[in-house]
Amino acid sequence: MAPDERRAALIAATIPLLREHGLDVTTRQIAQAAGVAEGTIFGVFPDKTSLMHAALAEALAPAHGAADLAGIDPADDLRTRLCTAAALLQRGFVENAALFAALRTMAFTTPDNDLRARMLAGRERAVATLSALIEPDRARLRREPADVAGFLLLLVAATSHGAFGGNDRSSPDELVSILLDGLLIRSNENLGGAVRC
Repeated sequence: MAPDERRAALIAATIPLLREHGLDVTTRQIAQAAGVAEGTIFGVFPDKTSLMHAALAEALAPAHGAADLAGIDPADDLRTRLCTAAALLQRGFVENAALFAALRTMAFTTPDNDLRARMLAGRERAVATLSALIEPDRARLRREPADVAGFLLLLVAATSHGAFGGNDRSSPDELVSILLDGLLIRSNENLGGAVRC
């Protein structure tokens, strides 16, 4: 097997193990899953940490989520488009919760500037894809499409995993309603525009 193929095979074997075990996965487990001797890992990667970084970068690569978001029908109304986007984002955050936890841990214990840059680029790509989805309704919004996209990402992330997430996860419909309608119950009276605090 060529070195690039061996590297790709080790990364592919590591990703599901990271989802299952987090950073507690062992190189022995990875080698067994990849069908290679444990020493093979260190012929491709200098250490376990660099394999973890490579696996996280691949698993959380922006292309995976962006392709799904780009497939949303632009002919749907804004609320439907955003609900579909929120559902896709939420699924990605939930499925990759262990990976995001590993990423947070590694950011403090073994920071990797390249991985950090790739993750930031992934967020920017998601915001750009969402912004394009929102753009046709720009005139209806008080904020720029990129701001709305960023708020949607924040709402989904905060309610899907980590310290803020939980078993009482908000539905995509509710998240989009919070984003577009706010949290105030509207009366029939004119609210007189935005309230300043």
